[in-house]
Amino acid sequence: MIPVEYVMARSVLLDALDALGPHRDAAVLVGAQAVYLHSGDADLSTAPTTTDADLALSPDRLADEPLIAAAMGGAGFVPGGQPGTWLGRGLVAVDLMVPEALSGAGGRRGARLPGHGNRVARRTSGLEAAIVDNDVHLISALEDQDTRSFPIKVAGPAALVVSKMIKIVERRDQPGRLKPKDGLDILRLLRTADPAGLAGTLHDLASDDLAGAVVVNALEAMRVHGTDPEGVLPVLAAAAEQGFEDTDVIKMSTVALVEDLLRELEAVATP
Repeated sequence: MIPVEYVMARSVLLDALDALGPHRDAAVLVGAQAVYLHSGDADLSTAPTTTDADLALSPDRLADEPLIAAAMGGAGFVPGGQPGTWLGRGLVAVDLMVPEALSGAGGRRGARLPGHGNRVARRTSGLEAAIVDNDVHLISALEDQDTRSFPIKVAGPAALVVSKMIKIVERRDQPGRLKPKDGLDILRLLRTADPAGLAGTLHDLASDDLAGAVVVNALEAMRVHGTDPEGVLPVLAAAAEQGFEDTDVIKMSTVALVEDLLRELEAVATP
């Protein structure tokens, strides 16, 4: 049974996609909802669930009209406590984010979007790969009585591994901000993605003009923080499964999958 909070999060995501209208071509679904579209439950005891939705925006694909703030406001969303956070029905959050590399000069949190202002979206490091690595999926409601659906770009597994790893690294010195679910999301992706295919995409992304720098940083972070059972990545994944699975087993499973991926990367990089 799908958790009720996940059903609501999908419904509010559809509200946002409806509101964005011509801006949908600029949007890429990222975060947990994108992870679950690729991975499902990944044979883990913790059910896929999330209480929000995340969209990465490519500024050069945004339409001039309607203004994003007006479109979101007209659909009943209200600004949250930080740039890019929009609260919909039931105070469910939809975060509109722009990769740091595309966010414009100046400002610490708000992305600079000409014509749309500096608070409608949040600048976020690690999403650059999602702008490059994505495919169109039909996103539908999770409740039978809601018949809405929209075709939308969804970040690929490689881009999602990168964004989640960058998020973990940025927060590793702030334990209060680390979320075990982020580690578990990476484990879900590693369990369900083909290692050779994932490595091939990551290898290509590492040489991409937009995504290359963050991909290289994410892969180095995986080597440093994912190949020791007491590294931050295995520990987070195990914490998310605590009470359901043996934490040592989850740690070792995470390490084994990270090492498999790194070996595949070495093989791809070797002429």
